[in-house]
Amino acid sequence: MSLKIKPNESCKWDAVSLGEVMLRLDPGSGRIRTTREFKVWEGGGEYNVVRGLRRCFGLKTTAVTAVTDNEIGRLLEDLMLQGGVDLSHVKWLPFDGIGRDNRVGLNFTERGFGLRAAVGCSDRGHSAASQLKPGDINWKQIFNEEGARWLHCGGIFAALSETTADLTLEAMEAAKAAGTIISYDLNFRASLWKSQGGTKRAVEVNRKIASLVDVMIGNEEDFTAALGFEVPGLDAHISNLDPANFKKMIADVTKMYPNFKVVATTLRNAKTATVNDWAAIVYADGEFYHSMMRENLEIFDRVGGGDSFASGLIYGFLSGKTPQEAVEYGAAHGALAMTTPGDTSMVTVKEVDAIIKGKGARVIR
Repeated sequence: MSLKIKPNESCKWDAVSLGEVMLRLDPGSGRIRTTREFKVWEGGGEYNVVRGLRRCFGLKTTAVTAVTDNEIGRLLEDLMLQGGVDLSHVKWLPFDGIGRDNRVGLNFTERGFGLRAAVGCSDRGHSAASQLKPGDINWKQIFNEEGARWLHCGGIFAALSETTADLTLEAMEAAKAAGTIISYDLNFRASLWKSQGGTKRAVEVNRKIASLVDVMIGNEEDFTAALGFEVPGLDAHISNLDPANFKKMIADVTKMYPNFKVVATTLRNAKTATVNDWAAIVYADGEFYHSMMRENLEIFDRVGGGDSFASGLIYGFLSGKTPQEAVEYGAAHGALAMTTPGDTSMVTVKEVDAIIKGKGARVIR
């Protein structure tokens, strides 16, 4: 395997994330526009990955982010503490009494059901994490003094502001100099780029970042919108489940970015909001590795399924498993994460192992 991962005894951290962590407000089986109560969770595209690595797979992880120091920020801290991820690299920003300078981002998300799709509505302007800029984080301490085997970041954090894109590049340059593996989930969100140049700007930023990435994660639409590649045959009527399109695209992607040692994607055919076909593909060392296909997978809450795929995949590589085993861990963990509410995984590695081995859903007593 071409990924040269540091041994765990030489590093304090198995994995480090860089990204925003928000409060997710969940109306349960109801709708955002009509509910009278919300359940609160914590979540963030990058954080969800290291939380899964910590809670499900038992690895040592830390989150680099910024949080407003007020009661809402401390609620977020309490939720993150339950997740077990180390918070020693959280930057606490003073509260100005209003939230004009910085605030905790909110993510209102309803799950969807049947023909009604899931809906997300973010309220994250001026968030503390979006204020982060180069020079704010002591990367030498994290990567050289403490040591980290893996850095994970994503396109959501890079899109928050011009300074977060610059900080992402700074973090990756420091990680690469220290021999840390870098993964990046393109996670394209049109709404985040809308006010700062749209897709054109997204491609410009993500192409700079991509030159530093070892493990690139994204679905077909992500590669199209965030990196500017054309996926043969992809349009609104083509299922994201066709692996042939992904394989054709990989040839162009790896020519432009020979630094990509691994490219991974989930394959989802959303028949309804609650019934999906689900699988994944990994490209590594010149070969493609397919996970098993799970047809008609019943979905309770699809948010975070891709993040849990990433954490299972990363766990596989950090544990010295083959690319085939890594993609199976990613797909299985993502599938299980979508059977519970909230953005983050609530499952155990024992449960992941069980469904990889094909065990059914009989009652466990």
